[in-house]
Amino acid sequence: MGHRRKAREETLRILFQIEFEDAEFDTIVAQYWENRKIHEEIKEYSTWLVSGIISHKGEIDDTIQSVSEHWRISRMALVDRNILRMAVFEILYEENIDAAVVINEAIEIARKYSGNEAATFVNGILDGARKKLEKGKKPLKEEEHG
Repeated sequence: MGHRRKAREETLRILFQIEFEDAEFDTIVAQYWENRKIHEEIKEYSTWLVSGIISHKGEIDDTIQSVSEHWRISRMALVDRNILRMAVFEILYEENIDAAVVINEAIEIARKYSGNEAATFVNGILDGARKKLEKGKKPLKEEEHG
């Protein structure tokens, strides 16, 4: 398993924990890593993901909600909702990974932690989110190409 996949799985666990604990997310993250022996790259990427998801939760949830026609985000399964949040955050803010790779990773994580139906659900929502976000990006003007 690659470092990014492991970081995403750790992120999912931390997000799950945040849903149930009444503490600041910094405290939860610090406690989560306290006794874990894990590669620093995994820890750093996962912590960046958690921090970004918490910081941009409104924007992320709005993006998910705008493409999920019959599902309110609050009614989505907790694991699925957090997988979607993680993937949408990466699509929005991780410039070094193609959206298709992010979506594929989310599908595989959904399949592992939530099942095949969840993987299909995640795929549909993220494909819609990717299309919507790509439409919103403005192409560079000719003079900006250098």
